[in-house]
Amino acid sequence: MSNTAHTFAEERRAAILGMLEHSASVQVAELARAFGVSAVTARADLDSLEAAGKLRRTHGGAVSLQKALTVSIQDKRINLNVAAKQAIAQAAIGLVEDGDSIIVDSGTTALEFVRALTTRRDITVITADVTIANYIDDSLPQTDVILLGGTLRKGHRYLYGPLALRALEVLHADKAFLCPTSFVPNRGLMTNFEQMAQIKSAFIEAASASIALIDATKADAGGLMLFAPLNKIDVIVMDHDPQGILAQEIAEYAERGEQAPRLLVAS
Repeated sequence: MSNTAHTFAEERRAAILGMLEHSASVQVAELARAFGVSAVTARADLDSLEAAGKLRRTHGGAVSLQKALTVSIQDKRINLNVAAKQAIAQAAIGLVEDGDSIIVDSGTTALEFVRALTTRRDITVITADVTIANYIDDSLPQTDVILLGGTLRKGHRYLYGPLALRALEVLHADKAFLCPTSFVPNRGLMTNFEQMAQIKSAFIEAASASIALIDATKADAGGLMLFAPLNKIDVIVMDHDPQGILAQEIAEYAERGEQAPRLLVAS
């Protein structure tokens, strides 16, 4: 690399860090447009900054280490199981078509899924999650967002209650993408907060199809409130199915002649 090219690269990388001081995340396509460089060059800049410990790479971009996106208290795992969540997001994005209206649940897997929407156009996202709405506003100019009203659960950054439920009564989406706290065999998809169970159930009723995004750690894990048995779900997307827990229960539904979801394993 020539001295001039090296100087330009250092200036771009300093500018990227400056961008991350104002926004918790950046996207490769956004950087390529801003600096008039190729996506390959933009990725190389992000890779270099990650190697220097300045940011964390994500699929399609990077997030700040100093100004991390805030996610729900019950899911403080934005840096855990990242590869699994990204694999789930990439598999799930294949279920989204240009022009879709989609409901997106709360949580870090949902956030990874929304980051992958850069490959889709004319999408409308309906969500009760403030972090997801902020991210779309900052980083996805081609995507519209409808933020449900309601009561903000302090520290959790999502909305719930009668106002959110009333909004869902007049909305209809093509697909709902749900993020359970867990799957409990012989019960179904669970969460730990009663009002959030109500919202998740309403998401299902407000969409033509429902897709659950579950990383393997949530299979056969603890959960307090049931919001959906498996026959309410059309597709389950996982990074892998430990001990075939989901596959076995889906097979049992099918044997009884009941509706059962399709299992899509990302890896």
